[in-house]
Amino acid sequence: MLIESDYDRRAAVRYALNWAFARNPRFYDFEDIGGDCTNYISQCLYAGCGVMNYSQENGWYYINSNDRAPAWTGVNFLREFLLTNRGTGVYGEQVPLSELRRADIIQLINREGRYYHTVFVSAIFEPATPENIFVCAHSVNARNRKLSTYNYADAAGFHIIGARREIALNV
Repeated sequence: MLIESDYDRRAAVRYALNWAFARNPRFYDFEDIGGDCTNYISQCLYAGCGVMNYSQENGWYYINSNDRAPAWTGVNFLREFLLTNRGTGVYGEQVPLSELRRADIIQLINREGRYYHTVFVSAIFEPATPENIFVCAHSVNARNRKLSTYNYADAAGFHIIGARREIALNV
């Protein structure tokens, strides 16, 4: 049975700040084979929810570098997972940047309309503009970097609504 589970924003932000300039040895560093940004963001999200989705078709999980869901490390796959997940793990909705909160994520979009980079919202001040949104990232490590310092054509905000976990019913 699926139940709603809290997304611990403080735990996610603590993780993001702690590992912004380092690599958690529990996870492979994909920096030299396409980038580590979404792997790092998935780690942050996992720190906030504590549950993965092991669905082989459309899951979000990491066992090792060769056994992981595309959504764990792929920009587009993570976006799709967050927006369509009805199972275990985190889920969210796309929102304007002005509606983001700490521990949400942003995906940067280039001039061709391609989503190419994922960053984690570590701090946000009113009004929530790129000048007042601070992020952490890998693939050019960043800790509390202003969103406005990135070079991008557009940005999509994703608010993490919560998470779900499976519980066994004792019959």
